[in-house]
Amino acid sequence: MTAVPAARSPRRYDPERKSRIVDATIDVIADHGVAGTTSRRIAAAADVPLGSITYHFDGLDDLLALAFDRHAGRMSPRYEAHFAEVTDLPGFVDAVTALINGDAAGDASDWVIAYELYLAALRNPALRSVTEAWMRRSRTVLERFVDPVTARGVDALIEGLVMHMTLAAAPVNRAETRSIVARFLGVAP
Repeated sequence: MTAVPAARSPRRYDPERKSRIVDATIDVIADHGVAGTTSRRIAAAADVPLGSITYHFDGLDDLLALAFDRHAGRMSPRYEAHFAEVTDLPGFVDAVTALINGDAAGDASDWVIAYELYLAALRNPALRSVTEAWMRRSRTVLERFVDPVTARGVDALIEGLVMHMTLAAAPVNRAETRSIVARFLGVAP
């Protein structure tokens, strides 16, 4: 008697699978950090078989780079739009203050992902190109209002103050934030 080969299940046509995996990676990073991001968690979050991760990506580092790049690609237009109506230095101080205080269409998880990227880039040089491109794009926006050296300082001030706010046990006073930004930029508070 000849064995009948088992019928293969048809492949599910899923043209968005790779993209969905990248998006799921962003969610997993937000929930578990880079250290807690695993292929299994990503596959579960994307609702795909574990083998899809290795089929579509060269490894977890490849997937992390794509996820961080996508996150930066989503954040940059919001960042640019936040400064679109600014016309003068006092308006710039107000816009930077609002950005630091969370008024730029981002949420806490967006900053968590950003800080996870920075931390991961310290240990993984392959991710530095993502951070460099993102910082360069942010500074280009800031350079519409200040010189390149000051833009670098404002960029660091934004990230540092947001980190302080994220870690603070008590809310940070908006007026104090504005005073810090104004002093840094030499504008009367």
